[in-house]
Amino acid sequence: MRERTRLEEAIANFRALETELDDNLELIELAEAENDDSVLDEAGAALSALRARTAKLEVESLLSGEADDKDCYLEVHAGAGGTESQDWAEMLVRMYVRWTERRGYKVEWLEESPGEEAGIKSVALRIKGHNAFGWLKTESGVHRLVRISPFDASSRRHTSFASVGVYPAIDTEIDIVIEDKEVRVDTYRASGAGGQHVNRTDSAVRLTHLPTGIVVQCQNDRSQHKNRSAAMAMLKSRLYELELSKRDAERQALHDSQTDIGWGHQIRSYVLHPYQMVKDTRTGVETGNTQAVLDGDLDQFMSAALSAMLGGDEATKDAKGAKKSEKQPS
Repeated sequence: MRERTRLEEAIANFRALETELDDNLELIELAEAENDDSVLDEAGAALSALRARTAKLEVESLLSGEADDKDCYLEVHAGAGGTESQDWAEMLVRMYVRWTERRGYKVEWLEESPGEEAGIKSVALRIKGHNAFGWLKTESGVHRLVRISPFDASSRRHTSFASVGVYPAIDTEIDIVIEDKEVRVDTYRASGAGGQHVNRTDSAVRLTHLPTGIVVQCQNDRSQHKNRSAAMAMLKSRLYELELSKRDAERQALHDSQTDIGWGHQIRSYVLHPYQMVKDTRTGVETGNTQAVLDGDLDQFMSAALSAMLGGDEATKDAKGAKKSEKQPS
């Protein structure tokens, strides 16, 4: 039924676009015959809006992968560099939470390891919403920040790195067998800023899948049993994504790029000094409106990456051209 609903919506959207296109073309013919410039301008504006809607639907049509329509887990890990990278990791988490709010998705916090002075060492979230994995899967990789450090008394420029991992939340009916002997279970006390996050019992759970080395952890609940169940669901999702990666060479390359959080592995650079620029190294899409990006305006980067991933070279070129031609903010 979900598949039927998705197809019905896609067909209805296409027919609506087709009808609107025909209506505006007829209107243009009549306006030209009567030399009515105002109607021509109105129809031209309508066609421009129609083109923008078509481009958006074209990108959404690319979300047809096996797991694209599913919820997803998003993990952010600070790279080397202590407080600098941990603060950058927290900025990235805020950016993605803002993006989910724009989309109307829901966010569930599963695990958070705070930094010693500021920021976070790692965070695990579950993003709930249609096509959540499809949109976010292109965000997996290393993200690089260049700025004047707020933690440096000499106000020197620093470069920080953090990695992002995105994995589909699998349906419960998908049977993934994990033997007890393949998993090491560690329990520990939940950590956080205080209050309800502080635990006096070892309720937090960390699972290590020995054959693959995959590690997941959850401290969201005071119940160790519930945390273990949630962590097991995360582990199954990671194993499921790993299998998908084996059948998808490009996604496997993205997965491998996360192993080194440092120079030469970044998928996107965020430069706040000496100039303002966010640039995706895979597609070349860039913008000078860095604050909008950090506030969750990521669709331009995701759309171009999806198009490039599935061979949409023309869409990527259009996106690059559009961003290069926009006026840079002062």
